[in-house]
Order: sequence, then C-alpha cells, then structure tokens
Amino acid sequence: MRRYVLTGTPGAGKTSILRCLAEHGYEVVEEAATAVIARAQAQGEGEPWTRASFIDEVVDLQKQRQLRASATKSVQVFDRSPVCTHALANYLGRPVSRALSAEIERITAEKIYERQVLFVRNLGFCEPTSARRISFQESLVFEKVHEQSYRAFGFELIDIPAGDLADRVAAVSSVISRPGS
Repeated sequence: MRRYVLTGTPGAGKTSILRCLAEHGYEVVEEAATAVIARAQAQGEGEPWTRASFIDEVVDLQKQRQLRASATKSVQVFDRSPVCTHALANYLGRPVSRALSAEIERITAEKIYERQVLFVRNLGFCEPTSARRISFQESLVFEKVHEQSYRAFGFELIDIPAGDLADRVAAVSSVISRPGS
C-alpha cells in the first residue's frame, strides 16, 4: 500500500486535483480540518479553529480516516496529513499537543505515508470560503510553514506547479502511478 499526501497552500486547488484523481480510479481521502470546521459551523460555531481542542479534533479525524481507508487499492492519496496539522498549529501559534506529537510519531515510525509529498503550489490568489478565511499573503506564509514542517520530518517535496487542472492532475498521476516510487 502506497499512501501519498497532497498538500500545499490554502486555495491552491488540492480538492479539485483530488476529485479528478478519484474520477481516474484512485482512492482519495479528503481533508480533515475542513470537515471539522464544516461540522462546527453547521452547529452555529463561526470560527472553530479558535477553540483549544481544534487541533486535536483534526488529528483524531485524520487518524480515523487513515485507519478506515480501504486497503483494496494499491495507491491512496490523502488531502493533507498530521504534518499539515503540525504546520497549522505552528501557524496559529499553538503548542504541539501530545495527541499531535503521538500521531506524528506513529506515522513516521510506521512509515504510513510515502516520503515523497505532492506539494501543490499556489495559483497566485486565494479565494476565501466559510472554512478558509485567509488572505493570499497569509496563505504564502502558511505555504512556507508547511514546507518547513515537511522538511523537518524528513519528507521530500515534489512540486506540483501552478497551471491548469489537467496538467496538475497529470503531474500527480505521473508520480503516484510509478511502481515502487
């Protein structure tokens, strides 16, 4: 089983790439933070990322999704990983919790994800959504924090440059379809 992480700056098009990969038959696992935010906002909480428990809720959902992911396909693509959550904690100025530290230890010790991480580069803008309230300039800072976190944990970043969706999907597919890559 090869599990790849698709990451990058907010608003870079990761979800669109993931949807195309699913249409091409790859097993994909959606981002946990967006789901945690959407669930809280549906219950009337406007900014759940300000809650002290937010990071640990994201970590818990990421772990659940990773463990539940089907083992029937040889390749899985995850929209973000606990390393992204580490970057988020740093970006928000939050301490790295025990739960986050333990999950990062687990994924690195068990080699859950491939060392090659697909890093989707920004498109030159960032459109806000109810879950993504970040300016383009802030997203560039967050992008750098992501790069630093992945490198600090020994991952290799494979750049997926800005471009049209088909080219980006092709770039991702060329990496994840290689046997033993």
